[in-house]
Amino acid sequence: MTEKPVLVAGATGYVGGRLIPLLLKNGYRVRAMARSLDKLGCRSWAGHSHVELVQADMMDLDSLKQAAKGCLAAFFLVHSMNAQGHRFAEADRISAKNMVAAAEHGGLARIIYLGGLGETNSGTLSVHLRSRHEVGQILQSGAVPCTELRAAMILGSGSASFEILRYLAERLPVMITPKWVSTPCQPIAIGNVLNYLTGCLDCPETTGKILDIGGPDILTYRDIIQIYAQEAHLSKRWIIPVPLFTPRLSAYWIHLITPVPASIAIPLAEGLGVPVVCRNNDIQNLIPQKLISCQESIRIALQDILQNQVDSCWFDAGMNRPPEWAHCGDAGYAGGTILECGFQIRLKANPEDIWQTVSRIGGTEGWYFGNDLWKIRGLLDRLAGGMGLRRGRKDPVRLNVGDPLDFWRVLTVDAPNRLILQAEMKMPGEAVLDIRIEPDGPGIIRLDLLSRFLPRGLPGLIYWYVLYPFHEWIFKGMLIAIARKSQKPIATPPGRFTPVLTCRIN
Repeated sequence: MTEKPVLVAGATGYVGGRLIPLLLKNGYRVRAMARSLDKLGCRSWAGHSHVELVQADMMDLDSLKQAAKGCLAAFFLVHSMNAQGHRFAEADRISAKNMVAAAEHGGLARIIYLGGLGETNSGTLSVHLRSRHEVGQILQSGAVPCTELRAAMILGSGSASFEILRYLAERLPVMITPKWVSTPCQPIAIGNVLNYLTGCLDCPETTGKILDIGGPDILTYRDIIQIYAQEAHLSKRWIIPVPLFTPRLSAYWIHLITPVPASIAIPLAEGLGVPVVCRNNDIQNLIPQKLISCQESIRIALQDILQNQVDSCWFDAGMNRPPEWAHCGDAGYAGGTILECGFQIRLKANPEDIWQTVSRIGGTEGWYFGNDLWKIRGLLDRLAGGMGLRRGRKDPVRLNVGDPLDFWRVLTVDAPNRLILQAEMKMPGEAVLDIRIEPDGPGIIRLDLLSRFLPRGLPGLIYWYVLYPFHEWIFKGMLIAIARKSQKPIATPPGRFTPVLTCRIN
C-alpha cells in the first residue's frame, strides 16, 4: 500500500470503472475522477476506505491540477468521442495538454495511457485512430514520462466494439459488408487490458514506452463474427463483401442495427479498414500473463450478459452536464424560458409502493402506456442520428445517477420520492422528465409527471406545441397505468398541475 493515491481520469468510463476494483485489490489507493460526484458515488467501489472521489473536468485545467495534486501516477482513460461528436479530436487534444500540465504541476511520477493500434504513417488512418495517436504524442511530450498501451478491439461485456459485434451477428443472418470485413485485427480481452494497465505500475521498465497489447489471435472481422455466432449458438452468418459499400455507409447501418449511435459508429467504422495488429510483443516479457483467446473472451462476455453482471458499459461515460434550469421553470412566458407540461394523480398508497413501479420504468418493462408511440419516437430518433430506445437500461431493477434509460439519462435518484431524467434524443431544445412521489394526507400519495423543455428558437417552439396534445394523452395514461401496475386504488383521477417553484432563465 502506497501513501500516494493513483489518479484515474475517466473513472466512470468502460475501462476506468473496471480498473479501480483491480487497483484496490492490488493494494493501491485510488483517487477516482469524473465530472459528476453523484455519478461516482453510485459505483460499488465508491465507499471503499482507499477510494477518494474528486470532481474535475479535463477541459478545466485548474480543477484537473487540484485532482492530480499529491498523486503517485495518473491513468488517462478519457475519450471525448461520446460527448463531443465530430469535435472529439480537438477536445481530446485539449484534454491531453491539460493532463500534461496537471501532472507536471502535481509532481506525478508517470502517466499511463490506453491508446489505439494502427500504423501511424498509414495514409488511410482514420480521424479516430489519428486522434488516439496524437493524444499519445502530447502526453509523451511533457516532463512526466508517459507509458502508452495501444490496443485494437477490446472484447468484454458492455464495450462498444462488443455491442456492435453482438447486435450485427444476432440480428443479421445475412450481411452485406464493406471490404473491411477482411481486415486483420488482434482483439484483446478486457481482463488482459486491465492486467496490463495495473501491471505498468509495478513494472518500472514500462516507463516512457509505447507498447502494443493484443490477444493471442490475429483474425479478420469476418472470423470474429463467425466465432461470435458459434458461441451464441447461432447458425453460420452469410457475409458478402461489396467494394462500393463505404465505411460511412456501414457506420449508418451499424447505427440503425445496434445501440451505438452514429456519432460513435462513424469514427469507429472509418478505422476498420486499417490493420490493427501488434508490431511488437515486448509487453509479454515485461508483464507476463495468460492471454485469453477471442473465442473465450466472447464466451465470458456472453455469460456476464446472461447473468446480468455487466460491470461497466460503453455508454457509462456519456452523461451530459445537467442543465442549470433542470429544477426550475417559467411556463407563463414563452420567450426563451422553460415550457412545462405537468399532470398528477392521487393514490391510496405509500411512496415505497409506487417507487417500485416507477424505478422499473423503461427498458424491457416499457413506459406502461403508449409503448407503440414510444417505439415510433425511438425509431425516429435513430433515423435522425440519436440514441433511440435500443440502449435500454443497465439494470432491470436499480437506477443510479448517470445510468442510461432508453433515450434518457438519469440525473437524480431520490428514492422513494423523485426521479429526474434528462433527454438525450435528437430535438430542437433540451428536456427533462421529473417524476415525483409525495405524501398528501393519511394513506394518500401524489404522483406527479412533469416535462420541462427549453426550446431552441422557432423550431423548438413548433416542436413543443405540435407534441403537446400527445404529452397530455401520454402522461394521463402513464399515471393510470402506474397505478394499475402498482395495484393501488386511485383517490383522485389525473389532472393538470402547475409547479409552485419557477425561475427565469437569464
